Amino acid sequence: MTVLRTIIIALSFLLLTGWAQASETDSSYAAARNKMVKTQIIARGVSDSCLLKAMDDVERHLFVDPARRSEAYDDHPLPIGENQTISQPYIVALMTELLEIKPSHRILEIGTGSGYQAAILGELAAEVYTIEIIEKLGRKAEKLLQKLGYENIDVKIGDGYIGWPEKAPFDGIIVTAAPAEIPGPLLDQLAEGGRLVIPVGEYYQELILVEKRKGETLKKRIIPVRFVPMTGKAQEK
Repeated sequence: MTVLRTIIIALSFLLLTGWAQASETDSSYAAARNKMVKTQIIARGVSDSCLLKAMDDVERHLFVDPARRSEAYDDHPLPIGENQTISQPYIVALMTELLEIKPSHRILEIGTGSGYQAAILGELAAEVYTIEIIEKLGRKAEKLLQKLGYENIDVKIGDGYIGWPEKAPFDGIIVTAAPAEIPGPLLDQLAEGGRLVIPVGEYYQELILVEKRKGETLKKRIIPVRFVPMTGKAQEK
């Protein structure tokens, strides 16, 4: 009886210790996330309150390699495998804000990657459709997004250059890999009044905002950026 009681006490101690450590870790991540929003995002001029809340709510550390989680809220991109990266938090926020997302919007993302950008979009839009050309990454992101309860996000494995015509038109399109030029199919799938945010270029890249007004596309250069190149049909051009 004494031995059994000792075992029970030991197990209880381990459980309580594990809970305390988990709580401390969650608290540390929350503090780091809040600091990220204040010092990296608000300080650089991003002001949309719904977006800022999404950036503070979505647990970015869940979308990076466990070995790199201590860097999850730092001011730089991180590798996610398959020669791909999760973008710098500020760039995620800037590109998202440029879309001017409303709760009723349908958004297309090209380049699911880790799924982090899709999660931010999922906090803001009614429907999110995201395409990943690398199946291993796409399936991993899909599994995580489902686990986190994002029922408004659909993941597709395919070539983002051609978009997702069956689900078009989209109120917003965001591209997280850089083609040499803006893909025509994406412009075609943009709704009237919609916005497309995309990095464009090879050696020198710029973030471009495209707005569709009365069937015409208006382009605006935002800032120089550095993204991984878009693969698939984009490299055939």
